Amino acid sequence: MANQGTDLNLLIALKTLLEEANVTRAGERLNMSQSSMSTALARLRSQFDDELLVRVGRDYELTPQARLLLPQLQRTIPLMQKALMSEGDFEPDRAQHKYRLVMSDYSATQLNRLFGKILEISPGVEFEVFPLPESPSDGPHELWISDFAVGPTGMGFEGESIPLFSDHYVCVVDKANPAIENGTLGWEAFQDMPQVACSFGSNQMTTAERMLRDAGFNFRPNVLTRSYLPIPAIVSGTNQVGIIPSRLADMIPEKLNIAVVEPPFGRAELKQRLWWHNSKTDEAPHAWLKQTMVEHLGLI
Repeated sequence: MANQGTDLNLLIALKTLLEEANVTRAGERLNMSQSSMSTALARLRSQFDDELLVRVGRDYELTPQARLLLPQLQRTIPLMQKALMSEGDFEPDRAQHKYRLVMSDYSATQLNRLFGKILEISPGVEFEVFPLPESPSDGPHELWISDFAVGPTGMGFEGESIPLFSDHYVCVVDKANPAIENGTLGWEAFQDMPQVACSFGSNQMTTAERMLRDAGFNFRPNVLTRSYLPIPAIVSGTNQVGIIPSRLADMIPEKLNIAVVEPPFGRAELKQRLWWHNSKTDEAPHAWLKQTMVEHLGLI
């Protein structure tokens, strides 16, 4: 157990260390040097009489006691911080706050007007955007360390969520491609074409990929990207076919000479949600941003 002398700042360091399971990243989050974080970890190990983090290869893992402590810290620290400040302490027009967001570059392009509105209201806030996790098993960790995540169900996020915006997938091909007949792309022609696709990780699967798998198609892209944005340019002037969200297709420059057609395997929906960890629900900056986003969903 911790000694009575454990202060709130040290507990915040402990929470961050356990969430990151990495001394360097924890220091970056708290704007502390690696040596300072190492010193804090040593003090915490002494006070809790437990290693808390143990090295396994090049990584760290939480001890059994640390795994029990983390959810308690995530619940109680926000409440303690809220109790130490008045309700009026967060003033959007004066706030200086950095938000950590997890989302794809595609989602970021769709939220541009929303970001702009938020910055009009609170010019002192900053947004730091990180990519989606490469595996669903990383989703819970990303929510622990982030303010919000944007993504569909199935990305591994486990927490509170609300609908943000909807879209569906389309196929993009060069307009000169003979596979296009009367503005449509047939199923047989699609199967014979080289594929260009975006993957967020080996264990992440989009609704389009699931539909292709269910149709019995062995989906093995010839070009695999980590972003939807370059796919139209990769397809342009070739016999390849790409799969991207329709909202992104609306932004393709005319000079790429791209035809946008409905997929021959059916309509694949893409429903993006706003996710957050329930430990952050009562944090004033978090609550304000969520409410502001909900009030201005019409901008998306």
